[in-house]
Amino acid sequence: MELDFSEIIPALPALWDGMLMTLKLMVMGVVGGIALGTILALMRLSSSKLLANLAGAYVNYFRSIPLLLVITWFYLAVPFVLRWITGEDTPIGAFTSCVVAFMMFEAAYFCEIVRAGVQSISKGQMGAAQALGMTYGQTMRLIILPQAFRKMTPLLLQQSIILFQDTSLVYTVGLVDFLNSARANGDIIGRSHEFLLFAGAVYFVISFSASFLVKRLQKRITV
Repeated sequence: MELDFSEIIPALPALWDGMLMTLKLMVMGVVGGIALGTILALMRLSSSKLLANLAGAYVNYFRSIPLLLVITWFYLAVPFVLRWITGEDTPIGAFTSCVVAFMMFEAAYFCEIVRAGVQSISKGQMGAAQALGMTYGQTMRLIILPQAFRKMTPLLLQQSIILFQDTSLVYTVGLVDFLNSARANGDIIGRSHEFLLFAGAVYFVISFSASFLVKRLQKRITV
């Protein structure tokens, strides 16, 4: 069978729309995941056993189940839960369900990254800040977290690359991301192999280039 990639050029606008959807899902998932993950990390580091145990249970649960299950659950099960609570049908849509699923799932991984980053900061800095009269919240916000985020930036970016690849799982709920767009266009014109090969090449180039930049950044931060 001869491969013909000429049909990809006319389909580029549709593929670009799919890529925009992929990037939008990734960015929103990363931002929400880091925000929630930071809160969970502070809970795990808290002196309160209740907060630490709750955050630990959350992290262990979401790290023990596949992302595909989380996406499907939010898309199918959450509307039933909302209807049970409110008594009304509350469809949340494929896009919203996927964004929330990515945020909550990635938060478990970002939590461990943030926790490790905070623990890498010398405890003496916390004591010095408290000696100056700063509260725990001020110390974390102004001294500990800025240093921790600088150290863990490469790991956060690496996890973001993984999420970029995982966004392809949204096909299960009918959301048209880049891979789903490539698959659909290829099926329509009978060139599925070419479109899937092209999609794979795009994912490889973006992920490899991003990973290379992350390694360069990690070396600079280490120095």
